[in-house]
Formats: sequence, C-alpha cells, structure tokens
Amino acid sequence: MAKLTAATRKKIPTSAFALPGRRYPIEDEAHARNALARVSQDGTPAEKAAVRRKVSRLYPGLKQER
Repeated sequence: MAKLTAATRKKIPTSAFALPGRRYPIEDEAHARNALARVSQDGTPAEKAAVRRKVSRLYPGLKQER
C-alpha cells in the first residue's frame, strides 16, 4: 500500500472515502482492505456497516470478514 501524504490525500475525491468527513480512504483495493481493518478495530457498528457497504460496492470481489 502506498503511503498517503497530506497533499495526496487532499487530491483524492470525497467519493473515494468510506465515511463522511473524508474518513477511511478507499481509492484502491489496498486502502479498502486497510479501511475494513481499521474500522473493525475502532468503528461503531453503524460505521462498520457503512464501510463494508461502500467497499463491497466499489470492490465486489474483495473478501470481507465479519
């Protein structure tokens, strides 16, 4: 996974984030996997569901653990 600098993060469109507030960037499959891992550690049940929905919509072949 490529390191995301502040400048690079600002260039990512808002639609490439899983949650409002530009949280959990999912602009590629590696970041989507990372978002799933992070939200499973720190997210509320509603946040977990929202991230899973967005990731599964953008990356249907990505295996998600519950």
